[in-house]
This record gives sequence, C-alpha cells and structure tokens, in this order.
Amino acid sequence: SGFVSQDLYLHGFFSASIKLPADYTAGVVVAFYMSNGDIFKKTHDEIDFEFLGNIRGKDWRVQTNVYGNGSVGIGREERYNLWFDPSDNFHQYSILWTDALIVFYVDNVPIREVKRTKAMGGDFPSKPMTLYATIWDGSNWATNGGKYRVNYRYAPYVVQFSDLVLHGCAVDPIEHSSACDAVLPSGSIPSAITRKQRVQMENFRKRHTTYSYCYDRARYKVPPPECVLNAKEAEHLRSSDPITFGQGKRRFTRHRHRRVSASSM
Repeated sequence: SGFVSQDLYLHGFFSASIKLPADYTAGVVVAFYMSNGDIFKKTHDEIDFEFLGNIRGKDWRVQTNVYGNGSVGIGREERYNLWFDPSDNFHQYSILWTDALIVFYVDNVPIREVKRTKAMGGDFPSKPMTLYATIWDGSNWATNGGKYRVNYRYAPYVVQFSDLVLHGCAVDPIEHSSACDAVLPSGSIPSAITRKQRVQMENFRKRHTTYSYCYDRARYKVPPPECVLNAKEAEHLRSSDPITFGQGKRRFTRHRHRRVSASSM
C-alpha cells in the first residue's frame, strides 16, 4: 500500500518526516522515492530511499539508489546504518534533484551526493517523475538476503508520514512541458551542499556506510566511471567486509522495487 503525488515533477526538493514500524520488521520494505516507470516502461528514471526492516534487536537499514534511462543493469545502491532508532520518532528524509546533482538527506544532514557527469551519459535521471511512498513485502531479499522473511504474526506494519514537502517544477503529464525554468532556490529549500554540510556528510559516510557499489570489487573489477573514490571510505568498508570490498569473489544479485497500488495524494 502507499500513496502517489498527483503531479509529475522535473527537479525540485521532496521531503517527508517518517516514523517506521517497530519490533520485528524483517522482510518489510518502506520506500520513499521518485519514478516514471509507469510512463517510460523501458527507459524509466528513479531516485530511491528504501528502508529495510530487520529482526528484533537489530536496526533498520537505509538504502539509496539512482536509475536513469532504464539503466537497471548498473545498480548504484548504497546502504547505511543510522545514528538513531527510526521507529522511536519521526525523522526527516529528503531528496534534492536538480539538472546537475542529486542529494539525499537525513534530518538535514546530506548522506549522499550524485553529480551529473559525462561518464554517466543518460544514466542521470532527467525525465519528469512522480513521488511515491509505499510499504511492501521484500522477504526475498530485504533482510540478510532473504534469510529472514516477513512474519505476519507481527502485523499490522504501520508507517507514519507527516510534513510532506513537494517543492518542484510541476510538468504537464501529457505534453511533458513546464512553465517554470527554475524552482530553486527558495528560502529554506536547499540548492546545494554547504561547506558545513559537506563535513557532516564525510563524517556520516566514514562511520555509517555499510555498502557502496563504487567499492564493490566482487561486482565491478573496475569501478563505474562516475565513481569518485575516497580512501577513508574504502578502508572503512574493506575493514567491515574484505570479501566484498577487497579482492574476494561472490555473485551479486540485483533487486528492484515491487510495484504496489497507491492512492493519489
């Protein structure tokens, strides 16, 4: 179940305060994301926040991902631990999307920046998208690769949303045209990462990143061309998982959203 915005947007700032389900949430996936998969079946764009549930006593994990022009063959996933329990209270999760960059925020702290580069080509999201929020059963992959599945004895799983922000350039759904050339910046709406925020992001990534496709040596012998490697991030990941981020070998399995019905917001 979930909800979807009535409008399509081309760039903007999109945010929600979210409180996740508590207790045993293995296999549960909560997604806050933008997509145009319903319009562009084979060349869709997507910008994802996904929250991956866990067994009792283990923390929720956050995953971010970016697709452009149907580039699902090159997953750009990153996963993180949080410095708080997201089921205790509401926390703000935000996406800034411009024609030059994408930034993911948690409580106004940037945790990931994706810059548009020539190397990415058409893989950078560039077509109008709709905002979605969903909760669904990801038993096959969400928790320890599917080892722990959704246990419906703990249902219902309730996720709460508040303080929605959809500050973007609305696009005509038929013509895909827009009358606004620039919707950013505006007052409290960010347009880029400040110097202070960049320090916060670097500290977060060194402490809380648990997976990044750019450092996955088992998956990519040579990092994808848009990757900008950071020696401290690389060492942090290598120390936590030398097989994935060192010289080991394993088989990678890619995961995608399960589409669910949603009511208009």
